[in-house]
Amino acid sequence: MIAYLDGKLAYKDATLAIVDILGIGYEVRISLATYSKLPAEGEATKIYTYQHIKEDGQTLYGFLDPAEKVLFMQLISVSGIGPGTGIVMVSSMNVGEIRDAIVHENVRAIQSIKGVGPKTAQRVILELKDKMRKDELLAKAGVDTVPLARQHNTRRAEALQALVTLGFARSAAEKQLDQIQHKHGGELSVEELIKFALKSH
Repeated sequence: MIAYLDGKLAYKDATLAIVDILGIGYEVRISLATYSKLPAEGEATKIYTYQHIKEDGQTLYGFLDPAEKVLFMQLISVSGIGPGTGIVMVSSMNVGEIRDAIVHENVRAIQSIKGVGPKTAQRVILELKDKMRKDELLAKAGVDTVPLARQHNTRRAEALQALVTLGFARSAAEKQLDQIQHKHGGELSVEELIKFALKSH
């Protein structure tokens, strides 16, 4: 699966971007939020992607903000919502607005999105509200719930993988990294995270 594209922005419009990587142009369906934040054509960009494969073809969906990709993935996990509807949803409302509507069970707000009927809106809320509420509580407690949402989380993921490779149990390593980041802040490098974890082991 293609997780992200890091290259030169060759073309953009409100629904589509083409990223040139070593002379190969990758066509990516994008949200309006991503379009509004993309750099000028010809400049470097990094787009987080979801690769949708079906019988008659493959489509890449792309997001500049990893939090938007995470929300998109949550939305399309709901029965009846495909990637096409998912991209319309994250184009119609921003990440905060959608999460807020789900947490507060605002069916009308979700239903106002093109292509989302009342039953689908209710299903979205029913299937995602508990997860969103849990994420909200964790966020208030200072725990980052969106993987890759910030640079330090990418470093955390690398450190976690390294610790697991070094023989740590994944759950123990995750707990330890949480404690280290809580104590020392989120700006530690991968090496510093691993060193702290090894010292405290």
